[in-house]
Amino acid sequence: MVTYLYWAAVIALVILSLYVGSRMGSLKIGAIVAAVFFLAGWLAYYFHYQQVFVKRFGGVMRISVPEGFRHIGATWKDDNLWIENYDPNTNQCIFTEYSRGNILEGRVIIQNCNPMLGASGTTQP
Repeated sequence: MVTYLYWAAVIALVILSLYVGSRMGSLKIGAIVAAVFFLAGWLAYYFHYQQVFVKRFGGVMRISVPEGFRHIGATWKDDNLWIENYDPNTNQCIFTEYSRGNILEGRVIIQNCNPMLGASGTTQP
């Protein structure tokens, strides 16, 4: 629901920019301002607000596990989503901070981590 309100506000700014530009006699400037509003709104949603909206207000966000990895878990730290995957080829557990476009993405790698082994060193059923 919050996502719909966000996009309604962005579209309202775009329409308002076009309207004000046409009333002032320069539809070209209005179109440029509208394009800037739309691009800024889309980039802000894609890189920041989608995660915030999903965590705080509910919603849907899809993330895929890299090929050859096994997903272990995910958790929120403030507004950042941390995902833990296991790479059986290198025997590493990789905690990755999820961010769109890999901007400001943190990563923690644990060597010799095999979550499939029990306390005794044998594989659990």
